[in-house]
Amino acid sequence: MADTVGIMQPYCFPYIGYLQLVNRVDTFIFLDDVHFIKKGWIHRNQILQQGKPSLFSIPLREASQNKLILDIFVDPSFPAWREKFFKTLEQSYRKSPQFEHVFPWVKSVFQRSDAPRMTDLAFWSIEATCQYLGITTRLIPSSSVYALEGLKGPDRIVAICQAEKAAHYINPIGGQTLYEPELFQAAGIRLSFLKSQQVEYPQGKDPFVPWLSILDILFWNDIPEILTLLQTFDLLSFENSER
Repeated sequence: MADTVGIMQPYCFPYIGYLQLVNRVDTFIFLDDVHFIKKGWIHRNQILQQGKPSLFSIPLREASQNKLILDIFVDPSFPAWREKFFKTLEQSYRKSPQFEHVFPWVKSVFQRSDAPRMTDLAFWSIEATCQYLGITTRLIPSSSVYALEGLKGPDRIVAICQAEKAAHYINPIGGQTLYEPELFQAAGIRLSFLKSQQVEYPQGKDPFVPWLSILDILFWNDIPEILTLLQTFDLLSFENSER
């Protein structure tokens, strides 16, 4: 059971704000039994390529917003895509200070299976990142534990928090319009929002590009530096957040 809980859909090597939330809570739940968002960030993000943000997108098989995230699999072309992506990472980051450590580690995550579910690949990316950084947050796919049939939106979130006996639920700042404090107050749960501050770190000779995949941060920073960056956020109570 957890004192503080965070809940998000599973993203593969997401931006720093996602990892800040994972690091801040006691238990983090991957909400994988909700519908897939086709233009969301579950299977894609951005890396730095020739000084500019470049989108990578993991190929999916018959992805549809009518399917649950847990029912989405990578496409059979994934192994070929993966090798091409490795070459892109090598070309983009071979001069970064952490390349020798991070590059084989990233490869090991993507090579765990040739045909995984997208939720598994995303889970592995967060699990491996936590292990690499020494983060001990408990990670749980929602579909593996909770009985949530018929519950949607905030009611689903509150039900998970109650199952975990959580006293505090933290959500990314982008979701502040989705929740009414009365629902959480009635359940005895404190509601807060995590607002990431823009961080800067050396990215070679080019001007800094913010909000890339955590992969960019891993290549350019050592572990103590990353742990410091993970603390660069504001935690706002519901009353103090901007609605």
